[in-house]
Amino acid sequence: MPVTLMNPAGLPEIDVYRQVAIATGSKQIFVAGQVSWDADGVTVGEGDLTAQVEQCYLNVGTALAAAGASFDDVTRLTVYVAGWTPEKMPLFLEGVARASAKLGVTPLPPATLLGVAALAIAGHLVEVEATAVLD
Repeated sequence: MPVTLMNPAGLPEIDVYRQVAIATGSKQIFVAGQVSWDADGVTVGEGDLTAQVEQCYLNVGTALAAAGASFDDVTRLTVYVAGWTPEKMPLFLEGVARASAKLGVTPLPPATLLGVAALAIAGHLVEVEATAVLD
C-alpha cells in the first residue's frame, strides 16, 4: 500500500484522522469537491447534515473507485461545511460513520474541516475533496 498514516510523537492523537500521511506511490488522484448529489444530480438529505455528509463520502468513494483507488489510498481530505459550529460535530461524525459502514472502511487520512458561509449550490451543507496516491 502506498500510503502510511501516522500520529507522530509530539502531536495530539485525534480519533477521527491521523496527523500525517506518507505517500510512496507515483500516481496521484485528485477528486473534486463532492456534494450530496446522487447519480442523477438530485440533492440527498435536503437540510440534513448527517445525510449529506454520508452522501459526500459515498460520492468520494465512487470517484476513487473509478480511478482504481479506495479510501485506503487517500492522503488528504478537505471538508467544507456551510454554517459550521462545533455543536454540529456529532452530526458530522454520524454521517462519516454511516458512510464508513457502507464503504467497509474507516477514512482516517489527514483532514481539514473548514466552516464556510455557503457552498456554490443553495441547500448543500457539505463538500468533501480528496487526494489519493497509487503505486
